[in-house]
Amino acid sequence: MDQTLLALLAFLPLVLAGVLLIGFRIAARTAMPIVFIATALIGLLAWDMTFTRVLASTFQGLILTVAILWIIFGAILLLNTLKHSGGIAAIRNGFSGISPDRRIQAIIVAWLFGCFIEGASGFGTPAAVAAPLMVALGFPALAAVVVGMMIQSTPVSFGAVGTPIVVGVSGGLDQVTISETLAAGGSSWEAYFQLITSEVAITHAIVGVFMPLIMVSVMARFFGARRSWRDGLEVAPFALFAGISFVVPYALAGVLLGPEFPSMIGAMVGLAIVVPAARRGFLLPKKTWDFPESSSWPSEWIGSLKIDLEDVVGRTKISVFMGWLPYVLLAALLVISRVIEPLKEALLSISFGWSSILGESDISGSLEPLYLPGGILVLVVLITIGLHRMRGQDVKAAFSESTRTLLGAGFVLLFTIPMVRILINSGVNQADLVSMPVAMAQFVADSVGGVYPFFAPAVGALGAFIAGSNTVSNLMLADFQFSVAEALGLSTAMMVAVQAVGAAAGNMIAIHNVVAASATVGLLGREGTTLRKTILPTLYYVIFTGIIALIAFYGIGVSDNLMGG
Repeated sequence: MDQTLLALLAFLPLVLAGVLLIGFRIAARTAMPIVFIATALIGLLAWDMTFTRVLASTFQGLILTVAILWIIFGAILLLNTLKHSGGIAAIRNGFSGISPDRRIQAIIVAWLFGCFIEGASGFGTPAAVAAPLMVALGFPALAAVVVGMMIQSTPVSFGAVGTPIVVGVSGGLDQVTISETLAAGGSSWEAYFQLITSEVAITHAIVGVFMPLIMVSVMARFFGARRSWRDGLEVAPFALFAGISFVVPYALAGVLLGPEFPSMIGAMVGLAIVVPAARRGFLLPKKTWDFPESSSWPSEWIGSLKIDLEDVVGRTKISVFMGWLPYVLLAALLVISRVIEPLKEALLSISFGWSSILGESDISGSLEPLYLPGGILVLVVLITIGLHRMRGQDVKAAFSESTRTLLGAGFVLLFTIPMVRILINSGVNQADLVSMPVAMAQFVADSVGGVYPFFAPAVGALGAFIAGSNTVSNLMLADFQFSVAEALGLSTAMMVAVQAVGAAAGNMIAIHNVVAASATVGLLGREGTTLRKTILPTLYYVIFTGIIALIAFYGIGVSDNLMGG
């Protein structure tokens, strides 16, 4: 079959998802089963995948779905527990002491706190944690999801203690061959890997410094009473201050320490600087901005997660510190569980899985309930029940509400993630074709030639859009990006770096991430509305990164210096 036709067929599931979700505004619960069937048919008929492989990929996707649902359940349960304990009332009161301005609250809760959670946990946890917390603070559900999705950008490359780089880039490149080339030139894989890490950190820092401003501007434009970009730009001095407070320590950590801690260090330093500054009114706008009265909100803004003042006022009085303590414990336990090896191994030892599913040796799935963020979240819930001295009926209500919310997300993800796994696993077939994502990437590279570096971040974003994961995008496409750089005579390290940066940005529009975040606030069925808004910051990110790549390659003449590139 003609390569162009094959590439277009590979794109078809993504185009179909976009048309149904964004164009026709069809709910994901209806659209994604259609997209799944189309993907399976393309895999069987055009890629000549065996039926067994398609079915094995589907089972693998179902195992991953359970893992994601476990995270969603934990995030919702923690929020509902705090709602019934009075913790949410305390958190609300605490924010009134920092700033009543919703733009400032979004920067602190979503950007800085969310970036820390991303650095510690990754895997969509920040949006799942931050979105319901923002609803609890009085944000419209749709605004909370849109803002929560925008966290999935700058910190993502170093999320989950650096997993997208440590696992994604290392696993996606041919380390043996590259190491031999490096050794022949008197260098090493370690030095080359650190060069990639440094270039990822610096590129993200340049692009990401504007993300807090973009976040509040999108929020003001779509959810303000005046629907005005100007309301967002009014907070530009403070937003840029918050951006700088995060990206400077973030970039330094990436260059000096490696890929494990930039997002966490950037967020911790950022919070230590920005929160006291906000309390003192430093660079805050003169006018306080808020959403319109909730009685005037359009129905599409409102989810089924309800946290009315009557729900949280009148409970046992809890201090602001005690209200926030569960989230502090969550952050601490996520870090401890990822960096203390004996504990990490113990948590990972409890695992349920299926190796070589249906005889497909490279298709496996596993579930580690204690190590996954869902397990940590549930542990924090159990601790919170004791700390806040909750009544049995309140605990029962929190569990009941969380279970009901979870059921809706499950149906959509049952089709979304298996569809993703069919795409990714399509590289093993009887027609000797590359996988569908690589076919798409090759089509883009062959079509644009020497200006490919501008499109390299978009290719990375495409991989993340498909997979819902920066790590998986890097695993799929890092070697492809490396090869294109070699063919063009450009720095391979920089090309892989912009792949990783673009893949981070692609998380803002990854369908199953949108579904997961929407589920936490009871907003299922409006995924297309969210995507129409998060596509704007995604385009900003990949275009700006593409421009940086062109300048780096053709302006500055950046080279590997380690491989003769």
